[in-house]
Amino acid sequence: MKTKILVANRGEIAIRIIRAIQELNYDAVAIYETPDRDSRHIRIANEAIWIGDGPRCDYLNIDKVIDAALRSGAVAIHPGYGFLAENPEFARACEDAGLIFIGPSSRTIEQLGNKVTARRIMAEAGIPMVPGTDNLPAGEAGLQEAIAFGRKYGYPIMLKATSGGGGRGIRRIENEDELAEQYPIARSEAKAAFNDDSVYLEKVVVRPKHVEVQIIADKQGKTVHLGTRDCSIQRRNQKLIEIAPAFHLSPEQSEAICQTAVKAAKAANYFNAGTVEFLLDSDGSFYFMEINTRLQVEHTVTEMITGIDIVRTQIKLAMGKDLLFGQEDVQPRGHAIEMRINAEDPRNDFMPEGGKTITVYRSPGGYGVRLDGFCYQGFTIPEVYDSLLVKLTVFGWSWHETVDRLRRCLTNFVITGPKTTIPFYLNLINDPDFQAGEFDTSFLDTHDHLFEYDEQVSEVTKLARLIAEIHYKRQNTYAA
Repeated sequence: MKTKILVANRGEIAIRIIRAIQELNYDAVAIYETPDRDSRHIRIANEAIWIGDGPRCDYLNIDKVIDAALRSGAVAIHPGYGFLAENPEFARACEDAGLIFIGPSSRTIEQLGNKVTARRIMAEAGIPMVPGTDNLPAGEAGLQEAIAFGRKYGYPIMLKATSGGGGRGIRRIENEDELAEQYPIARSEAKAAFNDDSVYLEKVVVRPKHVEVQIIADKQGKTVHLGTRDCSIQRRNQKLIEIAPAFHLSPEQSEAICQTAVKAAKAANYFNAGTVEFLLDSDGSFYFMEINTRLQVEHTVTEMITGIDIVRTQIKLAMGKDLLFGQEDVQPRGHAIEMRINAEDPRNDFMPEGGKTITVYRSPGGYGVRLDGFCYQGFTIPEVYDSLLVKLTVFGWSWHETVDRLRRCLTNFVITGPKTTIPFYLNLINDPDFQAGEFDTSFLDTHDHLFEYDEQVSEVTKLARLIAEIHYKRQNTYAA
């Protein structure tokens, strides 16, 4: 009987992990809630287990996921990203059940998931950090400490939930009056979202670049980095576009950031794949933000420029193998850009388009093009999950070649039914600042014209719709 690995996730990332499992000659076990009964990830797995009606709550139910793994005979669980991926209790439950958790230890996840503890570990290791506080006390004492911090370092400052992540639990504070108003609200929202009302403060680095480093480590402590990524273009503190390597970094800056990331990972006794995130100031200074203790959505761009299969490496390390390549073997080349094709209306504050059916789906291809998705023609987008349909990643030997290829792919992409981010992206990549690589975390806020695009249907889309309508009419005629 083949070894089985359960994938505790859904959508495109579940498909990505299932493929890696099967390539290693293991059997992949999928789980699903009722709204996902037509999802592609359960179709391509070797086995699929229904865990409840959901929505979302069953994917987050540790006992149900562990029970599914044990019933299937799986020996390991890959959490993907989101859901339980950064939950130390889930990793601990796997350890207690004798299951291999494909990721770092529960202790590491717990330490790095607590942003204040993570800052303390990094400070002791000499990692540069933005000025910030420890957990603020509850009540009036915490507010007064926050006010004192604001007066010392100036505004704006960032008020953050200690247990937050993925862009959640963060609010920017512009002045003392706003701090007094937002502080109790932030604590209350943190309690509701994370069952932990702890908050802390950080000084805002104005208009920074968001640069991150992919690291991989084995259990013997061998740690390597796979280069940098730029994730500066975001909406509501969540990434939309990811680029590798990070743009406009000198070789000396890149080396310094990457070596700092390795140092940070070793300080945390890190194992498996993870990402060390930094803010890069306009003067070239960089500051530690956090370590994401999981596979990142944007791992695709790093794979494209290094040729290293991160998910396959994750699984092999978790199954007891040593890291077989060293830092000298990592030779990034070219450029890669990933765009998240979401079912959203960018001109309506990126409102999700859940509940709509994809009537036509036509994807691009060719040299240097990678698609990671799970939707298909006739698929109805569930309203209860995230809006990501497919990740489009392109590679080119130069920056301009990569942008040209991306433009061609976006132009050839046809998704009808829901509104998507495709026309917005086409507008964005034609912007002179983007083409020159001049972007930071304020890019969308300072480029309002990006939302002024033409939604007229192209001739290709019209033809695709017509073909789809003829096909459906024929099917209905035969059925009758």
